[in-house]
Amino acid sequence: MKEVVNKKILVTEETWESFLNLKKPGQTYNGLLAEMIALKQKHDFLTHLEEVKKIGQFVSLEQVARELNIHLRLTKNKGEF
Repeated sequence: MKEVVNKKILVTEETWESFLNLKKPGQTYNGLLAEMIALKQKHDFLTHLEEVKKIGQFVSLEQVARELNIHLRLTKNKGEF
């Protein structure tokens, strides 16, 4: 288990109520925050991809590897050269 820290975050009553409404039965506050962080990271990544699509040419990792004559072996979590 990861180390647990005790932190205080000041929020308005309205924000706290909205936060509580997102929490599923049995879900921990840590679990809810982790889910929110993951969703925000995914949103930011997709937004970035949309920006790249608008301003430039998107090239897949596989295409770059072929053009540079690099053998690319994809694993579940990351690409490896």
